[in-house]
Amino acid sequence: MKKSKRNVALGVAFVGFVTQFGGGFASGTQIYQYFINYGIWALLMPLFAQFVLSLFYWYGMRYAYRHHTYNYRSFSDSFYGKFKGLFSNLYEIEYVVMVCMAPAVAFATGGATLNALTGLPYILCTVIIGVFIFIVTVFGTDIVRKCSSVLSVIIIIGLVLILVPNIIVQWDTIMTSVGNLSQGIMPVGSKASGSFGSAFWRACIYGIFQLTAVGLMYQHTRGMASEKDVAKSMIYMFIVDAAIMELAIVGLLAVAYLPELAEVSVPMLLLVQKGAGAKFFTPLISVLVILGAVSTGVNMIAGIVERTVNQIRKNNKSKLSQLFVTLLFTIITFAIAQFGLIPLVQKGYSYIGYATLFVIVIPFVLHFVMHIGKKEEV
Repeated sequence: MKKSKRNVALGVAFVGFVTQFGGGFASGTQIYQYFINYGIWALLMPLFAQFVLSLFYWYGMRYAYRHHTYNYRSFSDSFYGKFKGLFSNLYEIEYVVMVCMAPAVAFATGGATLNALTGLPYILCTVIIGVFIFIVTVFGTDIVRKCSSVLSVIIIIGLVLILVPNIIVQWDTIMTSVGNLSQGIMPVGSKASGSFGSAFWRACIYGIFQLTAVGLMYQHTRGMASEKDVAKSMIYMFIVDAAIMELAIVGLLAVAYLPELAEVSVPMLLLVQKGAGAKFFTPLISVLVILGAVSTGVNMIAGIVERTVNQIRKNNKSKLSQLFVTLLFTIITFAIAQFGLIPLVQKGYSYIGYATLFVIVIPFVLHFVMHIGKKEEV
């Protein structure tokens, strides 16, 4: 029984991992955009970002567990109380936009990488990605959690296999990069000053944007036995996410000052090409980018399927609703990826971050302050 509870907590932690660490992380792009480009503070800010993210996730999931609000709409209606007419609908819009964006980017990223890896036509590659996402999601929360656990382990092992040898081989270069950062010499392509303030604000933006996905985590509290499981899952998530992100930052410092960095879209690939085992690690990076993209797509679609199916089954008990809703949202995001809207939706990520500040961050903080010392009904 104890092993089963521990497995649930780990499974939920891995759902959080694959939701955050998609293709953008596996490629190394996010690491530069949010951390390394902002100077020496890149070595500390990921710990802060992951702590804040885990803390907010825990607070929302604890509330979902206590009040049995297992989809984001029922959570919002309960959490926001008399303000639900505003905030529930705002989050509904925000989540739908995110669901259209993130899985669409996953289709495009995974499809393009699979195309480069196999030579198959792009549209066929995106169909393959879509079929996988559909099959996993249609079987519900338990399968999504188990699949996330498997994908997380694969991604973590793959990143460790790539990063550790390259860190060892390129350690002198990494130390030189650390020295440059400490002197205020910024990496290739960086337009930042290297100040603590800019690094701190960028880490906040990263955490706030990632917090948008908290709505898909509520469904996973249904399988937990106690609030301690919620806390454990977020402790596990913090440890895993922070460790992998720090490892990636240290590794990618090896190429932070190479002129070629300005011309590549996959920094992790440049790291491999300049380090050890290029022939083996190059296809491995491609596989990790595909797995990261797919895992993000699965988790995003699963969240809105949970909410939609719950609403449908109030009036219709048909078990086919899960199948049809999953197919519908898979097709919608697949279509977005095909019609060239990816550049447009990627620009929308920053706007989602600002919306999250207003819809989630501030209300969560106010709710916490208002309920200090009060015992909520379980």
